[in-house]
Amino acid sequence: MKTVVSLIALAASAPAPALAQTTQAEDDTIVVTGAGIEQPRDEAGQAITVIDARTIDTRQATDVVDLLITTPGVRFSRSGTTGSVTGMSLRGAETTQTLVLIDGVKVNDPSGIGDGYDFGHLLTGNIRRIEVLRGSNSVVHGSQAIGGVVSVTTGVPEGGFGADASAEYGYRDTLNAKASVAGTAGLASGSAGLAYFRTDGISTAAPGTERDAYKNLAANARLKLDFSDTLSLDLRGYYINADLDYDSFFGAPADSADVSKIDQVAAYAGLNFAPDSSFHNRVAVTWLRNDRDYFFVRGDIADYGYSGTNLRFEYQGVLTPFEQAKFIFGYEHEKPDYDFFGFGSTSSAKADIDSLYLLAIVKPLPGLALTGGVRHDDHSQFGGAVTFGANLNYSPNDGATNLRASYGEGFKAPSLYQLYDSFSGNAALLPERSQSYDIGIDQRFDANGRAVLSLTAFQRDTTDQINFSNVTFTYGNLDRTRAKGVEATLALQPVEALTFTAAYSYIDARDRSTGTANFGKRLPRRAEDAVSVSLDYEWPFGLATGATVTVVGDSFDNAANTRRLDGYALAGVRASFPIGEVLELYGRIDNLFDAQYATAYGYGTFGRAAYGGVRVRF
Repeated sequence: MKTVVSLIALAASAPAPALAQTTQAEDDTIVVTGAGIEQPRDEAGQAITVIDARTIDTRQATDVVDLLITTPGVRFSRSGTTGSVTGMSLRGAETTQTLVLIDGVKVNDPSGIGDGYDFGHLLTGNIRRIEVLRGSNSVVHGSQAIGGVVSVTTGVPEGGFGADASAEYGYRDTLNAKASVAGTAGLASGSAGLAYFRTDGISTAAPGTERDAYKNLAANARLKLDFSDTLSLDLRGYYINADLDYDSFFGAPADSADVSKIDQVAAYAGLNFAPDSSFHNRVAVTWLRNDRDYFFVRGDIADYGYSGTNLRFEYQGVLTPFEQAKFIFGYEHEKPDYDFFGFGSTSSAKADIDSLYLLAIVKPLPGLALTGGVRHDDHSQFGGAVTFGANLNYSPNDGATNLRASYGEGFKAPSLYQLYDSFSGNAALLPERSQSYDIGIDQRFDANGRAVLSLTAFQRDTTDQINFSNVTFTYGNLDRTRAKGVEATLALQPVEALTFTAAYSYIDARDRSTGTANFGKRLPRRAEDAVSVSLDYEWPFGLATGATVTVVGDSFDNAANTRRLDGYALAGVRASFPIGEVLELYGRIDNLFDAQYATAYGYGTFGRAAYGGVRVRF
């Protein structure tokens, strides 16, 4: 406890850059995950956090997860070095129950055991915005959105031409470089970026001595053609190629020569047309391909591998008959497909999913926004699923106070692996279902939004949760779980040069499967308490300094709660200094006090590490 107190005291005394993370009133004015379209934040009755470009640059984080864990309600586990399998849980949900979007493309892997998304390969690169919605929301987003939604966006052109680049070097021969360019000309606007990361890494197995290296190449591009005020074409693409040395072990952790390679493509092509100002339409096709190859020893031919693809067609209409009402409706068709090879056999499976949804946003009184909707999904294997959702946001004083309440239903279709795997699949699986409730308040203490406090209480009940049975050695709808808790955030900017942010969450996530040995026990790898504090200050002579402290409580590594993972506290400091208007020097130290900890039993974590770099902007 003394260590935790001293670390928080350090964060409270360390300076950092001005406006590194703006207050909510400036930062979160527009959100997209709540209704699937851009809307003012004071319309949304759900708990949403935005991490903006300024915060991403200031924090100097390499992994997207390292930014996410400074927001409330997030827990994560990483299986070793950078690039290793990384799962993220929202409000105590399974790591497979988070829907992930990159530039509007659903990137959950159809070839994964539970259609989950591996955050291990998602580095910050040229990502400029991250939006996190906490709570079930399948009306808008369909399957996977039981815990919530994470939407990642790359750079969007804002007029004129610009370019930036950065390169940093540090601990374990780590190189991190990226560059991007954006501009507009006539009817066209576009951006493109390239990011490269490599490190010698650490041993994935905690007691190991062999370093597990990692390489990651990411590219992004977007092009928008505005043919007229009513018609435009939108093209986007995101690509990741990664190569990871890792330790695969059963029983006692040990070094091994295993290698994995990933090749991921996400693409979007959309046509936007509006016959008049009250009726907007979007038609789009999205494509995801995720290839994962595994080698027992590095070589040219993989020993086994998986390939997941997902082709989606989307239509969305937005009708605004008058200022106080908006109707959002749509149709989606997707075709997930997975293939497996290895161990002398191959297997494949595919499905078709058709979805219809309707959402209404009405403002019957000044300051009051009501949202409600329904969705129907029809899966070619398990049949239909209907979900409902509703929320409200009320401000009695022109936005100084916002009262929020929401009810959301979630569902998650069984993955193709869980349905059709020749050894453990079960074609009779039902979708996982959830009911999520929350109530909250956002309070602004001054007209400029320099002091904002947000509090939220939530509960989610999940039924028919899919789990692997060690008795039948197949997947089944075995579990019921409940997660409840509170979330709090505080953003302060007492003077222009000083920014303080803090986030706390308490999550009580437990197994509620009656008649089982684990009834009432905590769900694995989900600590009850977590707090993160950041302080940033810009000195009069231009130097910007900052610190972040994250404290995570104890958790358990297994469902039986017999293997404990001790809590930990991580502190990081950073600094940057501009040289003229184009050049900036920056550096940071992660895990300042060299804390020894684990987020998954038997897997290694980084100790103290220092990095320095240079950034240029044109």
